[in-house]
Amino acid sequence: MNENTTPDPARAVPTPGDAELASRRQFLSRMSLTLGAACAGVVGAPALAFTVAPLFRRAPYAWRTVGQPKDFDVGKTINVTFEDPSPLPWAGVTARAGAWLRREPNDTFTAFSVHCTHLGCPVRWMPDANLFMCPCHGGVYYADGTVAAGPPPLPLFRYDVRVLAGNVQVKAAPIPITTTL
Repeated sequence: MNENTTPDPARAVPTPGDAELASRRQFLSRMSLTLGAACAGVVGAPALAFTVAPLFRRAPYAWRTVGQPKDFDVGKTINVTFEDPSPLPWAGVTARAGAWLRREPNDTFTAFSVHCTHLGCPVRWMPDANLFMCPCHGGVYYADGTVAAGPPPLPLFRYDVRVLAGNVQVKAAPIPITTTL
């Protein structure tokens, strides 16, 4: 005769305490998942917004006055500076942008970006050679901004220029830099 009094777990009948324990486990499990999802949302949403927001931001453009027509000699190319249309409050002097401005004989103006289209180094105007030179990698541009030699993939970026109310204005844009990637 078998006197084994140990109950068989498979034949165990659930008691009201077991149901309460299972309910508590389900509650804690669901609460952990909910809090985990909430924490991921609190941390992930700003990171996602920071990453994606620049894709939807429009580039600001603004007309900036750089002088009066009498300030510029016909045929000469000079460096002018103006405020970047999207300066940050802490930008300081870096909020200033530059352009090479030339007054043409027919009282029109041409403005080129001072940044090389290769890697963005500032180009210099060499009046004796009638060329723009990039000192970083030897990029050379003709007076009309087209590439003469070196690694630049594109001609110099041109700004729109107008004369309004006796002032020469350049349509400022974010720094146009291209890479050869």
